[in-house]
Amino acid sequence: MILKFIYTFLFFSIMGFAQKAGSEYITVTGDSLVGKILNGETVREVYGKVVLTQGNIKITCNKAIQFIVRNDAELIGNVVVTQENLTITTERGFYYGNLKKAETKSKVKLDDKKVILTADIGDYYFNEDRAYFKNNVKLYDTATTLTSNELNYYQNENRAVATTNVKIVDAENVITADTVEHFRSTRVTIAKSRVKISNNKNNIVIFGNHLEDYAKKKYTIVNLNPVLIQIDTSYTTQNDSLTSGGIEDSIAMVIDTLVISALAMESFRDTSNIFIARDSVEIVRGSFASKNAHTIYYKDEDKIATMKMSEGRPQPIMWYENSQITGDSILIYLNESRVKLVEITKQAFIHSHQDLFHNRFDQVSGNKINVEFVNGEIKKTDIYGSVYAIYYLYDDNNPNGLTKSSSQSAEIKFTDKQVSEVRLFGSPTSDYYPENMVEDREREYLLPQFILFDSVPNKNQLLKSITNQIKENF
Repeated sequence: MILKFIYTFLFFSIMGFAQKAGSEYITVTGDSLVGKILNGETVREVYGKVVLTQGNIKITCNKAIQFIVRNDAELIGNVVVTQENLTITTERGFYYGNLKKAETKSKVKLDDKKVILTADIGDYYFNEDRAYFKNNVKLYDTATTLTSNELNYYQNENRAVATTNVKIVDAENVITADTVEHFRSTRVTIAKSRVKISNNKNNIVIFGNHLEDYAKKKYTIVNLNPVLIQIDTSYTTQNDSLTSGGIEDSIAMVIDTLVISALAMESFRDTSNIFIARDSVEIVRGSFASKNAHTIYYKDEDKIATMKMSEGRPQPIMWYENSQITGDSILIYLNESRVKLVEITKQAFIHSHQDLFHNRFDQVSGNKINVEFVNGEIKKTDIYGSVYAIYYLYDDNNPNGLTKSSSQSAEIKFTDKQVSEVRLFGSPTSDYYPENMVEDREREYLLPQFILFDSVPNKNQLLKSITNQIKENF
C-alpha cells in the first residue's frame, strides 16, 4: 500500500510539471512511461511513439528521458525535430527546454526547404533561428555547395558563416578560405584569410586574404594581397627532327605561367572575361614582365592593357628579354599565350642591348611604336611621329660603331635579334659614328628619355607570399 501511494504521488507530481505554463515547459507523451528518482532528481522515461512539444516545436523519437526540474529531455532513436518548415533528423540528442536548444553528438541533417545542412554533430538554437554544426559540415542548395569544419547557419537571414577548411562551389567558381560568410538569397560571398578563387571556365586562380564575390552580378574583387596565376600550354615549331631527307619540323609543348600581383584585383564576367589589377601592379610571364599602376587583362581577346593613370604619375614599364619599353599606354596582344604585338602610345620609348655588350643600348623613341613578334622574337618595329633612333652596328659580333637617325616615321627589321634593316620616312637624317668615337663613351649616346629601370619583377618573389597555398593546391 505504501509503495502504491508513493508511485501514485510521483506520477501525479510529474504530470503536474508537464501542465505548467503551457509553452514554457516541455510536454512529453508516449505509449508508456516510468517515473523515477535518479541521483535525487525526478525523471521519467517515456517509450514508444514519443512526442515532445514546447510551443510550436515538436520532437518525435523512440525513447525520451525527461528531467522534470531542469526542463530538459534526452532523445534516443530516430529523432526528428520540427518547427514550421524546419526539420532536423539525428539518432540521438538532447533538448534543453529553458534554452530552447536541441543538441546532438551524432550525425545530423537539417532541412528548411531552402538548404540542406549535414554534419557529424550540431546544435540548434530556436530563439536565435541559428544552427551550429561541426565536423564534416556540408551545406547545399540549388546553386551552391559549401563544406567546412564549422558553420553557423542563420535561418531567417539566409546567411551562413563557415570557418576552417572552407570550400564553396557554384556553377562558375570554387572559393576556399579560412572563413567564409555566404548570403544565400543575394548570392554574395565574403571570404577572409588564405583565400583562393578559381574559375571553372578557365585556368585562372586568384589568391589573397580578402575576397568579395557577387555571383548574380558576375563580379569579384580581391583587395588584400591578391596574386593571379594562369598556367597556359602552348605549342611551338622547332627544326630538330632528323629524317632521311634532312631536318624536319617538330611541335614542342611550352608550359607558361602568368603571374600578376597588385593591391586590388577585380574580375568582370558579365559580357566578357575582364580582369583589372590596380595599384603597384607587377606582371611576369616567361620573358615578359611589367610594372604599372593599372592593368586590364581581356582574357577572351588575349589582350593586356597597361596605362599611365594621370599626369605626373609614372609610365608603365615593360621588359621583354633584353628590351625595356615605356609609354603612357602599352597594349599587348597575345597569340596562344605568346606576345604577338605590342603597341606603345605617347612618349613611346624602347631600349635594348645584346648579351655580349650590356652597356650598349639600341634606342628608339616616337609618338607611337608598334613591335611585332614571331615565335617570341622581335621581327619588326614601326615608329610613328618624331622618330629618334640610335642603333649599334656589329661585324661578326665585333662592335663597329653606331648610327643616329631621325625621321617622321621608321621601320626597323630584325634578324637573330639584331637590326638587319632600317627604313626612314619623312625628312630622314642619319649619321654614322665609327667605333673609335664610341668605345668607352657609350653613355654619351643616350636619348633624352633613356632611363634604366633595373627592378624587374621576379616570379618567385611575387609568389613568395602564397608559396604554402600553392603547394597545397597544385
